[in-house]
Amino acid sequence: MSDDATRMLLDAGNGDSIAAEQLLPLVYDELRQLAERQLRLERPGHTLQPTALVHEAWLRLIDQTRVHWQNRAHFLAIAATAMRRILVNHAKARASLKRGGEGHDRLRVPLDQLVDSLSDHADLAALDEALKRLAELDPQQARVVEMRFFGGLTVDEVAKSLELSPRTVHRDWAMARAWLRGELLKGGEA
Repeated sequence: MSDDATRMLLDAGNGDSIAAEQLLPLVYDELRQLAERQLRLERPGHTLQPTALVHEAWLRLIDQTRVHWQNRAHFLAIAATAMRRILVNHAKARASLKRGGEGHDRLRVPLDQLVDSLSDHADLAALDEALKRLAELDPQQARVVEMRFFGGLTVDEVAKSLELSPRTVHRDWAMARAWLRGELLKGGEA
């Protein structure tokens, strides 16, 4: 993200609607990459396309009045979270339409496999529920997962954004992955 985009990001966070309008073309490619990454985790033939996901997330992002964007990493982490919530809501709505409640065609995949192979199709709703439980137990670990897994940020970017050492981020990432893997495996046995 260029210095101009960073300045506009800060201005948009302070309520400057003109800066928000000028910002989208500067961050669109990064948002599209995030959307494509998130959609690779979904079932084949998903009805949402990357462009639609970017636009829906963008509308939610610019409607934020309580967020003051700190930097590129912070913005992308919030964007990834918004996209995740959109996809989870979409999955829940789809599941509620199917007979039998929860969707039977979803595949449960341990988090390690998801991290290692982003082309797998995850049960995003189950991952979201597990991540919510993790946030209750350890909010910092949950943020690290959101930023690393959903946001695609590096350890150094997460460390900078959360004002932690890279070593702490590595530790939190490893512990959170292990905990989430256990939760997802428990959910698969139910």
